[in-house]
Amino acid sequence: MEKKGNDKPTNPMVTPLLNDLYQFTMAYAYWKAGKQSERSVFDLYFRKNPFGGEYTIFAGLEECIKFLANFTLTDAEIDFVRDSLPGCEEAFCDYLRGLDCSDIEVYAVSEGSVVFPKVPLLRIEGPVAVVQLLETPFLNLINYANVAAGRLFGIPLRGTHSHAFVSSFMSLDEIVDKALRSSDGKTTCEDFVSLVQTCLAKIQNSSSLSGIFSETNKSELAAFTSYALAFPSAFLALVDTYDVMKSGIPNFCAVALALNELGYKAVGIRLDSGDLAYLSTEARKFFCGVERELNVPDFGKMIITASNDLNEETVDALNKQGHEVDAFGIGTNLVTCYSQAALGCVFKLVEINNQPRIKLSEDVTKVSIPCKKRTYRLFGKEGYPLVDIMTGENEPPPKVGERLLCRHPFNESKRAYVVPQRVEELLKCYWRGNADEAREELEPLKEIRNRCIKQLENMRPDHMRRLNPTPYKVSVSAKLYDFIHFLWLNEAPVGELH
Repeated sequence: MEKKGNDKPTNPMVTPLLNDLYQFTMAYAYWKAGKQSERSVFDLYFRKNPFGGEYTIFAGLEECIKFLANFTLTDAEIDFVRDSLPGCEEAFCDYLRGLDCSDIEVYAVSEGSVVFPKVPLLRIEGPVAVVQLLETPFLNLINYANVAAGRLFGIPLRGTHSHAFVSSFMSLDEIVDKALRSSDGKTTCEDFVSLVQTCLAKIQNSSSLSGIFSETNKSELAAFTSYALAFPSAFLALVDTYDVMKSGIPNFCAVALALNELGYKAVGIRLDSGDLAYLSTEARKFFCGVERELNVPDFGKMIITASNDLNEETVDALNKQGHEVDAFGIGTNLVTCYSQAALGCVFKLVEINNQPRIKLSEDVTKVSIPCKKRTYRLFGKEGYPLVDIMTGENEPPPKVGERLLCRHPFNESKRAYVVPQRVEELLKCYWRGNADEAREELEPLKEIRNRCIKQLENMRPDHMRRLNPTPYKVSVSAKLYDFIHFLWLNEAPVGELH
């Protein structure tokens, strides 16, 4: 699809500003860290089917492709972004003016396809921070995160970064520009990274704080440090990418202490998974311990925000059991009808510069599946689909008649051999900025409808029934299973008991 005037998105409200503020804060932080040209791969998928059913129909791909084909920021939009980002440099605005999606590739299932949780609907590849279109986290009720709404209605904008920003870093060595001026502008710390490491050592060597953790994830520390260098006066970190108490909180505190020494005050943290009541309480205790042990006034009063599909019931339950959350991020259940809830798609970084990345969580369902993948549907003798399987990009595809081990991504005991009678590859390339390269053509609505009807007819009836449908299996190859768990063990901090 070439850039044509009549190929613009149908809805005129669909602009680059119809987005979360943190996409722009991350874009600035990536640019500030010199990472804007690094190749990255994101998966878009959902974790469970809506309405208690067992399947979902994929649609809307054409609008996404139209958006990419026409992606550009107007001067007025850039001016608004600059005004919304504290300390935004004019050189970053020049970078935004030159953005398009010519270096993006989009792999997707065909429109009208029957799809299931965990299977990627889209895989978007391209430079970090150019396009992260499809995720809308939130912060609290007195502010908003959608930039277009902020511009149209004058709503105060607040936001933080994503798990993808944290997992995009590998080590502190990636931070090139380490200098940070003090808040009063009178002095400059030439090596903010070393100052952060010194502050982390103070925490680790404190008599009352030591023993809570023995080590922290250094890639997470690098991400927090880089984000603080970009937004020293608005540092609010998402702390649950690897482990909240063993890594996220101490890493955050190290960066917050370093900012404090230069006259800045960190805003606080966001929790997006796990036991929010327990984690917020433990985080508050840690903050107060740092304030007491290291004599840092008001450190214990930093803001703790919480998100993760919150609604009236969950907030009420948290209030009754007690917590230390200062602000609740209520997005989906605030703007949608509860009985027709949103699908709840997630958009996770799975690879950067050919290095697989994983997002960990105390909630196993929120652990991402790393690396660039291929996805296949395996059919049995009766013609019904048996299972979908994800493999690494370079693994040989499943072959008809050959026995294949299919594994649950996280449950070791759930596995089965399958001898497929037919194999269908699900993800196909639908967009490359270079129009000369091969890609799938977008189909007319009639063909999409026919595909949908045919796929529904070919599914096993017990998967399709409305009451208590049989779960459809989504699996990974044995090789990908081993790699997921190798990377998991490599990235997770090691606990210590006393």
